[in-house]
Amino acid sequence: MMSNKSDHVYDDDVTFISRCQKGDTEAFGVLVERYQKKMFNIAFRMTGDYEAAGEVVQEAFLSAFRAIKTFRGEATFATWLTTIVLNHAKNSLKKTRVISHYEPISLDQAADPHNETPRFDPPADSMSAMERLEKKDIQEVVQEAINSLDTEFREILILKDIQEVSYEEITAILKIPDGTVKSRIFRAREALRERLKRKLGDW
Repeated sequence: MMSNKSDHVYDDDVTFISRCQKGDTEAFGVLVERYQKKMFNIAFRMTGDYEAAGEVVQEAFLSAFRAIKTFRGEATFATWLTTIVLNHAKNSLKKTRVISHYEPISLDQAADPHNETPRFDPPADSMSAMERLEKKDIQEVVQEAINSLDTEFREILILKDIQEVSYEEITAILKIPDGTVKSRIFRAREALRERLKRKLGDW
């Protein structure tokens, strides 16, 4: 049983973690199997590259295994592991930046977060926009737009709008206050909207 849809928290995670902390590698294999798809998706969204994402996840799980004895259950295993994956993904980006036609939008340049911006979902009936894509898949365009964002915008959009992580969990993962989380989500959505307008027009 999971505590909620987005965080993929298994009731028996603590059992396998305890076994891992005693040196049981098979127990860690169970955790890898449970979370590798979710972690790969996060890594791919961050890096925009399948090969890089695979390396990030491999390194992240290795780091998690080495540090498993330090896990104290102050956050869920999913939260703890996501933090490790994001850190490795950001390190990967520092080494090999995704090539973009745009300069990254900084946090200071983004919109004023006084009002909540709805999550950014491409409209299903935007045929004129689809024609302008010239056979390019809309998901690819959205990913390209995400890749062009500042890293802090990118990770928070992935967590909130793609992985549907709760505000509380995002606060724990990024180690920033709740108010900062909401403000950054607002500005990240506005930044993504501006990117997509350049590709798709004003819809």
